[in-house]
Amino acid sequence: MRSDQIKQGIERMPNRALLYGTGVTPAQMSKPFIGVCSSFTDLIPGHIGMRALERKIEWGVCAGGGVPFVFGVPGICDGIAMGHAGMHYSLPSRELIADIVESIVQAHQLDGLVLLTNCDKITPGMLMAVCRLDVPAIVVTAGPMRSGQLHGKRLALVRNTFEAVGLQQAGKMSEAEAAEMECEACPGEGSCQGLYTANTMACLTETMGMSLPGTATALAGSAKKMRLAQLAGERIVGLVREGVTARQIVTKQSLENAIRMDMALGGSTNTTLHIPAIAHDAEVDVTLADFDRLSRVTPQLTLIEPAAETVMEDIEFAGGIPAVMKSLATLLNKDCVTVSGRTVGEIVAKFPPGDTAVIHPLDDPIAAEGGIAVLKGTLAPDGAVVKQGAIAPGMMRFTGTARVFENEDTAMDYLRAGKVVEKDVLIIRNEGPKGGPGMRESLALTAAVAGCGLGDKIAIVTDGRFSGGTRNLSIGHVSPEAADCGPIALVADGDEIAIDLPDRKLDLLVSEEELETRKAVWQKPAPKFTRGWLARYSRQVSSAASGAVLE
Repeated sequence: MRSDQIKQGIERMPNRALLYGTGVTPAQMSKPFIGVCSSFTDLIPGHIGMRALERKIEWGVCAGGGVPFVFGVPGICDGIAMGHAGMHYSLPSRELIADIVESIVQAHQLDGLVLLTNCDKITPGMLMAVCRLDVPAIVVTAGPMRSGQLHGKRLALVRNTFEAVGLQQAGKMSEAEAAEMECEACPGEGSCQGLYTANTMACLTETMGMSLPGTATALAGSAKKMRLAQLAGERIVGLVREGVTARQIVTKQSLENAIRMDMALGGSTNTTLHIPAIAHDAEVDVTLADFDRLSRVTPQLTLIEPAAETVMEDIEFAGGIPAVMKSLATLLNKDCVTVSGRTVGEIVAKFPPGDTAVIHPLDDPIAAEGGIAVLKGTLAPDGAVVKQGAIAPGMMRFTGTARVFENEDTAMDYLRAGKVVEKDVLIIRNEGPKGGPGMRESLALTAAVAGCGLGDKIAIVTDGRFSGGTRNLSIGHVSPEAADCGPIALVADGDEIAIDLPDRKLDLLVSEEELETRKAVWQKPAPKFTRGWLARYSRQVSSAASGAVLE
């Protein structure tokens, strides 16, 4: 075992003495040492219930014959960090989490890991680490939040708080109604109710084989979630003894399964950052081109908040991710192994079909193509992404006039001032991985646009990124970004922008000669951070088109 390096031999007497100081018994020295990596924090609804799950995982590890050791990583809630300087830290925290996990596992030579996670950047950060380390690991996501309830109506975070901001500003909701709604939209523990990034990543983690079947949609605080946590604790000891490591599960084929699941669900565009980053640490070749290729041949089978009023609890009660895999069966790589010990094909065979009113069969899809489209063109030579599954049919082709903003905040001010008009294309630049830095997530703006009734009348295009809760024609990850003098840096007010989702095009309708003239006088913006972590991050981070990993 890896842990023999810290507990075997006379020369390890000091190491053992320190381990005994933690309460380890002599009999436990011969057992696998299992890290329980927890992102518990009191700051995030998705994580407040993790203390109980930690306990269940520990029970499972002990029952399986291992010795559990809990350690922590930081967690950031994108919803709380939204709309201010804190959002600069969200995407970069993914790299910190990966580095922390690597550091703890290598320093203490742990034999295996149970990763207890839930929110947006934490799940991919943990997966990046175990793929980098190639150790036995299993992921437990803490589960989705139940829907809120108010006067007999179901509530969800994005539609009933972020979008309510626009409704109130448009005079369509009173201050008292808004105050009542914000107290009821998030009724307790769990990741936000829709198919935003946290829940999307949970679903993709289960699909790629790194969580036990049923984990992704089992509701936070439920007995089912508790049982799955305990089973994960038992199972990790089996994985250690069997020698099954992360890279045996996270392969090109399993990541393609995850991308297909993303397309079938209509998931968050942030996965186009996270899956390539996980692949990078697993030394597997996955790019934006794979998302586009698989999107064209994978139908969308569900319609979930923010695209509809269906929420994650509906997916859970309809059969969960095993039921979606059942519908996708003919398209999946069925020989892929999973942490359960069963192949994808065996899981599909074991579970029954889902409720077809929520999870459509392959021959009756919601849309012929997947929920995410990758666009290229003169405005995005290296690519851009859009959640096409949450766009009205009439907006699939759109030409409009550019209104240029150097950051999200000024665009929000422009919207609040009532200056946005039909056929505008709001160009928001200098929000990319380097220029942001940290690629701040825009949900406040897109939700306010939806709330004030402009969602099907304008477009938003940015080198930053969008929340998984975003709907309407919102195009992000434009690459190269403005900080690298990509074409988005050269757009001027009044330019025409052409968007064609069926043909995967995003074009700036300006001549090459004019763009060369503009480029000759372009000046790189001064860095927003000159000291600290974000200054280092902005110097080292790669393009969004390659997952925004650190070089």
